[in-house]
Amino acid sequence: MSALVPSVVREIADGYAFSGPALDLGAVLLDGTAYADAPVRVPLAVLNRHGLVAGATGTGKTKTLQLIAEQLSAQGVPVFLADIKGDVSGVAAPGEPGERTAARAAEVGQDWRPHGCPAEFYALGGLGSGIPLRATVTSFGPLLLAKVLDLNETQESSLGLVFHYADRNGLELYDLKDLTAVITFLTSPEGKEELKGIGGISAATAGVILRSLTLLENEGAGAFFGEPEFDTAKLLRTADGGEGVVSVLELPAVQDRPQLFSTFLMWLLADLYQELPEVGDLDRPKLVFFFDEAHLLFKGASKSFLEAITQTVRLIRSKGVGIFFVTQTPKDVPADVLAQLGNRVQHALRAFTPDDAKALKATVSTFPKSPAYDLGEVLTSLGTGEAVVTVLSEKGAPTPVAATRLRAPQSLMGPIGPAVLQAAVDGSALAGKYRDAIDRESAYEKLAARAARPEAEPVPAPAGGAEPARERSSERAQGGGGLLGSLMSNPALKSFARSAGTQLGREISRSLFGTSRRRR
Repeated sequence: MSALVPSVVREIADGYAFSGPALDLGAVLLDGTAYADAPVRVPLAVLNRHGLVAGATGTGKTKTLQLIAEQLSAQGVPVFLADIKGDVSGVAAPGEPGERTAARAAEVGQDWRPHGCPAEFYALGGLGSGIPLRATVTSFGPLLLAKVLDLNETQESSLGLVFHYADRNGLELYDLKDLTAVITFLTSPEGKEELKGIGGISAATAGVILRSLTLLENEGAGAFFGEPEFDTAKLLRTADGGEGVVSVLELPAVQDRPQLFSTFLMWLLADLYQELPEVGDLDRPKLVFFFDEAHLLFKGASKSFLEAITQTVRLIRSKGVGIFFVTQTPKDVPADVLAQLGNRVQHALRAFTPDDAKALKATVSTFPKSPAYDLGEVLTSLGTGEAVVTVLSEKGAPTPVAATRLRAPQSLMGPIGPAVLQAAVDGSALAGKYRDAIDRESAYEKLAARAARPEAEPVPAPAGGAEPARERSSERAQGGGGLLGSLMSNPALKSFARSAGTQLGREISRSLFGTSRRRR
């Protein structure tokens, strides 16, 4: 290191001198000067300890995601990116050299070379040009669906009862019309009789749920629920050359349905949690998942939903998955979740109002104390592409706080053209499997056929007893018991749970979110 580097910069740089593989974020910044001899890095092995990328609009959060994603890909780690604004697709194309890029590279000691990453492009249910991502209603589960529908706890409990009934009676819930058919049946005289002794659904509650489902369908979101359901294992692929595949989920078409896309991202994580084996701490993660606009997930969430998110974040690191929440300020993330985010990249904040000043103070309090910086002053004076960083060292201890001038992404800093994007989608090996929706016989058709018979007959139980047709209770029970706990806290299901006993516990404790494992 040059003798001209101040001693305080040397001390900070020593905290980022890791022996194992690491990602290069940038160079230490002090009093407006970037010191290329003092790199700021994050060990690859700690990226399953999760992270936070925060900052005001326009401060460079998206470019930071791109910078981290392309380096992960180069190290053979698959990445998932949610593209809210439609400007992340450039990660698949080489960047364009220019004076600003060359100047930034020189400032931070970067050997900048244009390079794109292998990428797949997806869209929710075909609401966009990417490969359609769908999930069955059963797989999505009652707790996540209740969040999408903005249901209260009583309505959420009733929805859990509907799922339980459908499971027990071989009524497959693939799409929204299946769920609507079951709710309608259970509020009919015949359906009420079948629920006698284990609870019921009031007409008012059923009406609220049905109206919410109709609204969701009318907004076009119904296309997301159905088959073929996406296999989340496809997110963990590497390209032929060993680079990790970057999966980009385009979301501009559903920006006006924030609860849908934020809850869908949580479904992806819940499904990965169920499917992946325990691996402990690896030398590199299996997948790093960037959760953009994270505040939308937590806004208005029920207590049981927040508890399930916290559990998922806490436990999924042992499956080799790292999560980065991306939002404006740390206060957007609940404290129990924030406490688990060991890697922090905080871009500039503004303090134009009293509320801004409170947010700034709260943000400063989440960082280790720094003898080198007045963080309150630094955070309001950072430029675009600069951030305050602290990460976990290879030993799991926080590194010194470092104001950092970040490197420039080597991929295209902007969207690729529509024709290029469409060609990538058409050329994907996944397009043939997932592009066209299918509609198999399920609850809607079975109940319609039953209603057409002269005398209604009981809904036939699936072969092998009371277990659902798609899977066995023992498989679902492997996922955990978070949903059972949340349902048991609701008065509407207490008498139901007492009556159904341990059998109910096996049925609905399918995972932290009540999502259902399915056979591949």
